[in-house]
Amino acid sequence: MWAASCLASCCAACACDACRTVVSGISRRSARIAYCGLFALSLIVSWILREVAAPLMEKIPWINSFHTTPNREWFETDAVLRVSLGNFLFFTILAILMIGVKNQKDPRDSMHHGGWMMKIICWCLMVIFMFFLPNGIISFYETISKFGSGLFLLVQVVLLLDFVHSWNDKWVGYDEQFWYVALLVVSLVCYVATFAFNGLLFHFFTPSGQDCGLNTFFIVMTLILIFVFAVVTLHPSVGGSILPASVLSLYCTYLCYSALASEPRDYECNGLHKHSKAVSSGTLALGLLTTVLSVVYSAVRAGSSTTLLSPPSSPRAGAGKPLLPLDRADEEEEKERSKPVTYSYSFFHLIFSLASMYSAMLLTGWSTSVGESGKLVDVGWPSVWVRIVTGWATAALFIWSQVAPILFPDREF
Repeated sequence: MWAASCLASCCAACACDACRTVVSGISRRSARIAYCGLFALSLIVSWILREVAAPLMEKIPWINSFHTTPNREWFETDAVLRVSLGNFLFFTILAILMIGVKNQKDPRDSMHHGGWMMKIICWCLMVIFMFFLPNGIISFYETISKFGSGLFLLVQVVLLLDFVHSWNDKWVGYDEQFWYVALLVVSLVCYVATFAFNGLLFHFFTPSGQDCGLNTFFIVMTLILIFVFAVVTLHPSVGGSILPASVLSLYCTYLCYSALASEPRDYECNGLHKHSKAVSSGTLALGLLTTVLSVVYSAVRAGSSTTLLSPPSSPRAGAGKPLLPLDRADEEEEKERSKPVTYSYSFFHLIFSLASMYSAMLLTGWSTSVGESGKLVDVGWPSVWVRIVTGWATAALFIWSQVAPILFPDREF
C-alpha cells in the first residue's frame, strides 16, 4: 500500500513537471499552435468519451432522469455535446475578454499569449462542470450548435476565397513568365482533377437501376457552377484570373462528394453502402483528422488574414508618449510593447468557439445519426444538405467577388 502510494505520488509529480515544461516552452510565436493543440485535445476527449462514457453516464441521476433509459447512442451524443459546450464556453469567454486589444502594451496581450497552466486548469474544470448541468441546457446548446456550425462553414468559405485571391495576386505580382506558366499549369491540374472527380461521383452515387435523381441533380448543379465560374472569370468586363476559378471548382466538387458520402449507408444511391463496416471505422478516424486539420487551418488563416481580420486601428503616431524622456533601453522596450497586434485576438477565439459547435455536429452526425449510423461520423441527411448549401454559398460568394467591382465601381472590395 505504501509502495503504491509512493508510486502514485511520483507519477503525479512527473506529470506536473512535464506539464510545466511544456507550458513554459510555449512562446509568443507558438501561442496559436498551442490553442490549436488544446482544441485537438478536446476532440480526442470527445471521441474517447463517445466510446466509453455511456455506461457511466447511465448511472448519473441528473443525466439519466428518464422513466425509460435511452439507448446507448443518446448517451454518446450527450457526452460529446457536454465536452463541446465546455470548449465553446472557454473560447467564447476568451473572445469576449480580448475585444478591443489594439497593441502589445495592453495587459490582455499577455493574457492571450501566457498563463497556460491556468488556462489548461480552467479548461479542464469547465469541461468537467458541464457534466453537472441538466439535460435542458445541453438540448438548447445542441439546437444552437446547428446554426453555429453553419457560421463556421461560411467563415471557412470566406477564408478560402481570401487565400485563393491572395495566392493569385502574389504570383501575378512577380510579373515573370515562369509564374504565369505556373498559374496556367496549376489551373489545368485543378480542372482535370475536377472533371475526373465528377466522373467518379456519377459512377459511385448514381448506380444503374436506381432512381437517383437527387444525386444527379447535385452533381449536374456542381458542373453548371463550374461552367459559370469559368464564363464569369474570362468575361472581358471582369478580366479575372483562371486560378481562383479552378481552385474553387475543385473545392465545390469536393463539397459535393462530401455531401453525397454523408448520405445514410442504407440509401440505395450511396455507392459506399456496400462497404458499410469498413467505411464506418475509416470515417471515424478520417473525419476526426479532417476536422482537426480544417479547424487548425481556419484558425491559423484567421490569424494571418489581412482582408478579414485586420487588427483594430493602431494608435496614432505620438499618442501615449511619456511626459519624461526615456533612456535608449527603456525606449526600445516601450516601442516593442507599443507595437500593434497583428491579428484580432477576439475573432481568433471566436473561430474556435464556432469550431467547437461544428466538431460536435460532426461527431454526432448532426445529432441525428443514432441507431444504425450511431458509430459513423458526419452521416445523415442534415449533413448532406449542410454541405450542399455550403457549396452553393461558396459559388455565390465567388461570383459576387468577381462582379461586385463592376456593379459598384465607386466602392473598394
